[in-house]
Amino acid sequence: MRKNEAIKVTMTGFFVNVLLTVFKLFAGIIGNSSAMIADGIHSLSDFASDIVVMLSFKAAEKPEDDGHNYGHGRFETLSEIIISIMLIILGIGIAYTGTTKIISVINGEELKTPETIALYAALISVISKELLYRYTVSVGKKINSKAVIANAWHHRTDALSSVATTIGIGGAVFLGKKWIILDPITAVIVSILIIKTGAEILKDAMNEFLEGAVSKEEYKKINDIINSVDGVFDPHDIKTSKIGNKISVEAHINVKKDLTVEEGHEIATNVEENLKKAFSGNIYTSIHVEPK
Repeated sequence: MRKNEAIKVTMTGFFVNVLLTVFKLFAGIIGNSSAMIADGIHSLSDFASDIVVMLSFKAAEKPEDDGHNYGHGRFETLSEIIISIMLIILGIGIAYTGTTKIISVINGEELKTPETIALYAALISVISKELLYRYTVSVGKKINSKAVIANAWHHRTDALSSVATTIGIGGAVFLGKKWIILDPITAVIVSILIIKTGAEILKDAMNEFLEGAVSKEEYKKINDIINSVDGVFDPHDIKTSKIGNKISVEAHINVKKDLTVEEGHEIATNVEENLKKAFSGNIYTSIHVEPK
């Protein structure tokens, strides 16, 4: 079900991005707008990231095997890294192109005034990509997938870039030739948004890929659950790590030393069952019992 939900929402984005990419690049070229061409290339990267997410989910949902005792969840994290790097490279390229045009204007070169078709394309992009973001992020939260959520933010950055593009093209179209420079300036602003989003996603994904621990809130939740089990006192050496949409928890618990091995094992089993219930089964547990 989780894989099907992810592929469904990603396929929706895929088809929207194909249509938007073709329309925006056409409008940018025909409409003499570097900002719209930049926006179209951004949509092209969305199209590519959709493919990355679909492929990663097919790999990530494979069950555990001898070579991957904890499953293939890190393929999902790897897709986040690929998406973020794509965003950063894309942003740098757009920034370079926009800056070059700004320098050309400053040196006296005259740019062509963007056509209104570029403005219409920007408005359509804002509406469609914002709706796509909201749909995708809701599915990502529902199935607890950071890769889908990362892809949703890719849609949101496209929507935000289209807002900036709308302003830049609108100013260049309606305010006269002196303001044509707004078009490449907008392209640079868009690039900064793209790079910032890519860097934020990359930071979180790399932390997870390098087996970073869960958040402070999740750690507290785990500690509280362990403490709530009858017979447990002074849980310690709690270690956690993220594995795709799952987490791994290793903990030591103290129990009364006069308990039988069976009774101690039952307490540890209760701890594991409570943790699995709290995290909907998306957890690997290893509980070590210490008699005190």
